[in-house]
Amino acid sequence: MVLERLGVPGTAIRVLSGTNYITADEVRTVARELTRYGGDRVILVTSSYHTRRVKILWHALVGKYPEAVVRYTPDDPVQPRRWWSNSADVAAVSHEWLGFLQFWTGFPVKSEYWGIAAPAILHYVNLIREHRRRKAVRH
Repeated sequence: MVLERLGVPGTAIRVLSGTNYITADEVRTVARELTRYGGDRVILVTSSYHTRRVKILWHALVGKYPEAVVRYTPDDPVQPRRWWSNSADVAAVSHEWLGFLQFWTGFPVKSEYWGIAAPAILHYVNLIREHRRRKAVRH
């Protein structure tokens, strides 16, 4: 586990069971478990792309207490300044924007279908790249 490699004692790490389809569900689950255990602070570790949305959702759904510290791992392979040059990064950024849209509009899309959007966007991005590549070869 990443946290243990970074020196966090195993007794300080809680891996929660259950299924959550969207980040809002995860935030609610973590807040519920934190309250159940009487905790007042949690460190949430996620990808670098995902940190902003996690922070916004935590404050919107939970508030300032209990406190959530949101961090990404130092070995995250993401290159934020060049996200458009890698199809996996494009998919991640697109997924985050769709997640923000989902939040800002009050979560109208049913949770179990939410994961379908990112692969569809990735497919579209790959089609555009292939079209550009073919166009460049002809010229």
